[in-house]
Amino acid sequence: MSARIAPPAPTARSAPIARFARLSLVASLALATAGCATAGARWTYAPLAGSTAGPDSLDVAYPPMSPMATEMPGMDMPDPATSEPTAPTTALPGLEMPGTATSSATPATQTADPAPYDAAVPPVLPGTVHDIDMPMKDVLLTVAPGKTVMAWTFGGTVPGPTIHVTQGDTVRVHLKNEGTMAHSIDFHASQTAMDHQMVAIPVGGTFTYTFTADYAGVWMYHCGTQPVLLHVANGMFGMVIVEPKAGLPKVDHAYALVQSEWYLGADGQPSDYTKASAAAAAPDYVVFNGVANQYKDHPLTVTAGDQVRFYVLDVGPNLDSSFHVIGTIFHRVIKEGVVMDAATNGGFGSQAVDLSPAQGAIVDLTVPEAGMYVFVTHAFNVMQLGAAGVLQATAR
Repeated sequence: MSARIAPPAPTARSAPIARFARLSLVASLALATAGCATAGARWTYAPLAGSTAGPDSLDVAYPPMSPMATEMPGMDMPDPATSEPTAPTTALPGLEMPGTATSSATPATQTADPAPYDAAVPPVLPGTVHDIDMPMKDVLLTVAPGKTVMAWTFGGTVPGPTIHVTQGDTVRVHLKNEGTMAHSIDFHASQTAMDHQMVAIPVGGTFTYTFTADYAGVWMYHCGTQPVLLHVANGMFGMVIVEPKAGLPKVDHAYALVQSEWYLGADGQPSDYTKASAAAAAPDYVVFNGVANQYKDHPLTVTAGDQVRFYVLDVGPNLDSSFHVIGTIFHRVIKEGVVMDAATNGGFGSQAVDLSPAQGAIVDLTVPEAGMYVFVTHAFNVMQLGAAGVLQATAR
């Protein structure tokens, strides 16, 4: 049996929502600113031909680039005390961007007006053993109108593909480094020693990261190569959803939202390490699923009375999130394994879910009536940098 999961498919761009200009509430929020049934089955996000990856692969470096290390071997990081605030990270030794004579890879590109990242949660993978191909590659990503970043990615998107499995499943992620520098991966849904699988994969190298999904929840995965801050700030992160064995209550719509930050360098270049590492975080954009305000122009559509579930993950790398959907009340929240359910706790509900970097939650709500519901991080100085979108409900 064979199947393929592709990166989010482009969709036609919808017209901006005119009512944003007419609604005083939204204006006050500044929204207009800025395997299988058999173990041998393989689920793939992109082709991975000729891989010989495995736990004993010679294509990786041991020991790993530890997050406790002060710098990545061969990379002299800028000193925040002496570096120019706007110095782009392309000045880092050993990082030759595509287009130069020494580049080892050609990045994928996006249009200036890209289709939105598909927020719909993919189905739970069938079976109990899953093989997933996920290359690491450089992608020129449009993160806001007129603003591009040479992102480092898992699977060619920011965030990387959402992996949706059941508690107890075995997951084997086959990685191939198609980028321009060494990368690695850390799955928070796994239990494994750092020096076992969080290994440095050189350009052209391959490795298979294997874990059992022992615990249900919303989990982060990210590159663990030094400087970890820069690799996360430049797009190397994604979500793993592990459903409990007994499942969750059925809903009409399920969406995955990953909150992250962009610290821009020169246009078309990687994120600025000096900006990202500042003690007082001052990102250029704070976004859901990689692009500022993309779900304002491309609303998530539902019907009045629908049950809606959001899987929310804050990957940071620096800022907290306060997830809120204006005009609704959360009747069920599972945050980092702690359950709040109005049906069993005397009728108490939730208005916002606070998440620190690397924390996740499952949020259930009922759409009360037709109309527009704006979802935000309720820290408004951050929200106005792009962390806002629309849940648009039509009449039943």
